[in-house]
Amino acid sequence: MPRAILIGPPGSGKSTVAKALGRALECEVVDTDVLVEKQAGKKISEIFIEDGEPTFRGMESTVVLSSITNCKGVLSLGGGSILDSKVQQALIETSSPVIYLEVSIAQAAPRVGFNKDRPLLMINPRQQWLSLMQVREPIYRRLATFTVTTDSKKPTAVAEEIAQLIEVDAT
Repeated sequence: MPRAILIGPPGSGKSTVAKALGRALECEVVDTDVLVEKQAGKKISEIFIEDGEPTFRGMESTVVLSSITNCKGVLSLGGGSILDSKVQQALIETSSPVIYLEVSIAQAAPRVGFNKDRPLLMINPRQQWLSLMQVREPIYRRLATFTVTTDSKKPTAVAEEIAQLIEVDAT
């Protein structure tokens, strides 16, 4: 069972905050995007282009569900993984704290930029991000045990805030 599960949109800092939180909690860090890439033997953007989004989402769902069961440290989920109903149910049923990393478009845009490794944001990233958030934000909020904003904060400060929240929640 993970010590903490991080969810949020592209640019919220999930991967970076997960690493900082792993250091703070002295535990492993599992990033499901990295696991999908290892399993596929190629980058997520290549999976989207060569195999299509449905193939990627299927791989992602399998990896996320397994990680929710098997990870013992900090778990960082891909931004769209919460769209899968089985993943949503697993997050609702887990006793692990689920932390929604909230970020504004003003802060996310420079972080995401025109990153070709973010296939859903390649064309008009700002508008695409806003469209993604219309669908995803209510899901993030519903699944979250805690919401932590990452705007104008260093990853270590966000990690410290999360560590305090989950420590208090565990008592």
